[in-house]
Amino acid sequence: MSIKLDLNQLEITVSAIFLVQSSPLILLLAAIEDYLIGDPWEWLHPVQIMGWLIKNYVDLAIKFAQPGWQRRFAGVLLGLILIIGSGLVGWLIIWGFSIIQPLLGSVVATVLLASCLAGKSLRVAVEDVLRSLDTQDLTVARSRLSLYVGRDTDNLSELEILRALLETIAENTVDGVTAPLFYAILGIFIPGVGAVPLALAYKAASTLDSMVGYRREPYSDLGWFSAQLEDRLTWFPCRLTVLTLSLFSGQPLKVLEICRRDGIKDPSPNSGWSEAVYAATLNVQLGGQNTYQGVVKNKPLLGNPLEAISVTKIDRALILTRYCFLVWLGIGTTLWFAMTMLNF
Repeated sequence: MSIKLDLNQLEITVSAIFLVQSSPLILLLAAIEDYLIGDPWEWLHPVQIMGWLIKNYVDLAIKFAQPGWQRRFAGVLLGLILIIGSGLVGWLIIWGFSIIQPLLGSVVATVLLASCLAGKSLRVAVEDVLRSLDTQDLTVARSRLSLYVGRDTDNLSELEILRALLETIAENTVDGVTAPLFYAILGIFIPGVGAVPLALAYKAASTLDSMVGYRREPYSDLGWFSAQLEDRLTWFPCRLTVLTLSLFSGQPLKVLEICRRDGIKDPSPNSGWSEAVYAATLNVQLGGQNTYQGVVKNKPLLGNPLEAISVTKIDRALILTRYCFLVWLGIGTTLWFAMTMLNF
């Protein structure tokens, strides 16, 4: 009798854990948390932990592995261990707290998933720079912008600052907003997996790409696998974002034509498309000359220069990002409930 009771209790606990992991309610709560709170600076963020692990691993790999196959092998190990490990650790954390109390597991899952969504962080970063432009203080605006972009900002004009902001929105919408959401939605349809592990795994891939995915030494061999994998993981969410935003434009065929024309100009298989769809939707042109650590680099021109980039365009770009997020969230949760009711 006692054994039977224990087995029943275990079954209830396991069911509660699976419910926490796969519930679309976690998606909704995480979206609300990201919109209202974002990522407070004083909180330890999963990306900080990932970054610390990557840095220490890379230091060891550079020290002990020779360029060539040894560093490529070390890079493959780094990518697989961090990506799979991030998802697994996230699952285990929620599992552990859910055993203590399912409600506590739900809270932890919500916080972890919200940390994978960068909607408010992106909005706050852009508005931080725009406030300086409002006061016509280009020096402060350049300084603020340098916190968020890789290009040199010391001599940028107001128009170049606005272009940098719009390009930042376009790139980070996919990497920081829609792609993590896509994998979170995918996760709730996989029994026993849930939104958090897949979102964390994608976040790990994105962090790896930003830290080691460069075609220069000492990262050309070490970061090759991570860069290739992140490109492939982002490919479908990026195209889905392009399709969604093209529908918002009211001229989807025209926007998609511009994206097909210009998206392939960028060496990256994804960033060119994400920038092109914002440029086409807003009737502006992105790309041009940028400087990175003193080295001038000409980026491909994306879109048609029909209108000037302005603060109004920046605000509209942020609205487009938010609408895209909300549409995906609504479709994902609605589909989950529909499939649940039909017992799929």
